Amino acid sequence: MTKQTGGGNPAPSADSLAKAARRAVNKGPAPVHLWSPPFCGEIDIRIRRDGTWDYLGTPIARVELLKLFASILKREGDAFFLVTPVEKVRIRVDDAPFVAVDVEAQGAGAAQALTFTTNLGDSVVAGPEHPIRVERSADTGEPAPYVELRDGLEALIDRKSFLRLVELGGDALHQGKRWFGLWSRGVFFPVIPSDELAG
Repeated sequence: MTKQTGGGNPAPSADSLAKAARRAVNKGPAPVHLWSPPFCGEIDIRIRRDGTWDYLGTPIARVELLKLFASILKREGDAFFLVTPVEKVRIRVDDAPFVAVDVEAQGAGAAQALTFTTNLGDSVVAGPEHPIRVERSADTGEPAPYVELRDGLEALIDRKSFLRLVELGGDALHQGKRWFGLWSRGVFFPVIPSDELAG
């Protein structure tokens, strides 16, 4: 299902979008920051909180197609788009577009490096260019941790990986207050105030 734009032109289908993406992407990350195509409407693609991509309500099973779409994903504010040099369509994202399903640590303390692997097989090392942030539910206080992959696109860190991170964390002074948090590539990422953790 596609939704038409004000000009009456239907947004492209997933197949036509994939063909355009293949023509535009030869190797490496697509330079979506350089592309400014016209907005073509919305396409019925949804990324669920668990990282599943649905098209017309049905999960997309082909990993190579998911990786292709992920390579042309762009975030603008709170909206997400699939972008080619000639088309730009909005999709729905329930939370973050990716899930970090594994984490490995090398070193310790401020010299520690945390490497995250996503559900699509991409890897990033947390640090100045790939920060970690933790949101807490206003209702339950439950933490929702994220790591940035590129250009505002984040991966939700899954529960097992976050529990492992908690074991790797420690206290540090951050903005004049003691925090429990995580070190990676010389950057301290606060998780929770230490006094709250003690309580």
